[in-house]
Amino acid sequence: MQPRVDFISLGVRSVAASRRFYVDGLGWPVHREFPEVVFIQVNHGLMLSLWDAGQMQAEARVDAPASVPCITLSHNVGSAADVDEAMAQAEAAGATVVSSPKTQPWGGYTGYFADPDGFRWEIAFNPTWTVDDGGRVTV
Repeated sequence: MQPRVDFISLGVRSVAASRRFYVDGLGWPVHREFPEVVFIQVNHGLMLSLWDAGQMQAEARVDAPASVPCITLSHNVGSAADVDEAMAQAEAAGATVVSSPKTQPWGGYTGYFADPDGFRWEIAFNPTWTVDDGGRVTV
């Protein structure tokens, strides 16, 4: 698994309010958005997603009240097989698999693990994005 972070996802109480803050207030450009998530390109190869906290906690299997902020770090790869391989490597290194890889309703393939301190990592393949040999994600 390459040492990189492609996405930082924040579980937000209100996607609309967070959009107003980051996009309207700070002037950060929206790359793509849906009712439950807004994607913002924050620098070369790094995306920030503002994601409905309840949906995010359910997918990442975070057992905490909605008042506790949820954050996940995402490592994007080029295929579903790469997701399986990275998840196996993380588990062998001592991670706890909290959500085995599966096809998501939006068409991607993701799994989640918790590091020894409980921080959630998403390993993701999105068929509409490319990941080059150097690990750079293009959305």
